[in-house]
Amino acid sequence: MTRFTLTDAEAYYGATRVLGPLSLSVGEGEHIALIGKSGAGKSTLLSLMYDRWREQPVALMPQALGLVDTLSVFHNVYMGRLDRHRWWRNLVTLAKPWRRDINEITALLEDVGIAEKRWTPCGELSGGQRQRVAAARVLYQQGELLLADEPVSALDGPQASAVMAKLTQGYPRTVLAMHDLELALAFCTRVVGLQGGAVVLDAPSKTLTSAALQDLY
Repeated sequence: MTRFTLTDAEAYYGATRVLGPLSLSVGEGEHIALIGKSGAGKSTLLSLMYDRWREQPVALMPQALGLVDTLSVFHNVYMGRLDRHRWWRNLVTLAKPWRRDINEITALLEDVGIAEKRWTPCGELSGGQRQRVAAARVLYQQGELLLADEPVSALDGPQASAVMAKLTQGYPRTVLAMHDLELALAFCTRVVGLQGGAVVLDAPSKTLTSAALQDLY
């Protein structure tokens, strides 16, 4: 079984240590919320995890999303599996998508409430719509672990909850950098709090309340 473990991991910006040393494991069935104020090290930790584990089946949803504005919503989601197909198949899909791919991706877009924009260029979408496209892309990509940086920050209550549910159901393990504490506690099984690049909290979600976590902000 694939293991996702960091041991005495550190990250540096130039000669300055900005994260760690810290040790952290992500077990099967665990959905971890990374919390802490801006600059605490959440994005740095996600990047470190991806760098260490990228040769394994890991999907990344960065805060910048990484969408191609000139391509349609469909094609941006399809990019989640580019490496699984031969180059000629990807080239054909750019001009004339296969019906099987269209059906599968449309179903995912329906799950995140944006199927009506299937053929719209991503450059024409709002921030919340773009975030849902990125979510559909990692759901299409699949894998053993999802790393996501503020995956629902641009969504309102019902939409945020719906996307969080899909992400945590779609992967056996997730590590999600979150600012919304209520969503973190509702959809994640474990909370890891960061402060100054160090882990200052690591506890099951069911033992915590959003009020008790405010000290980290």
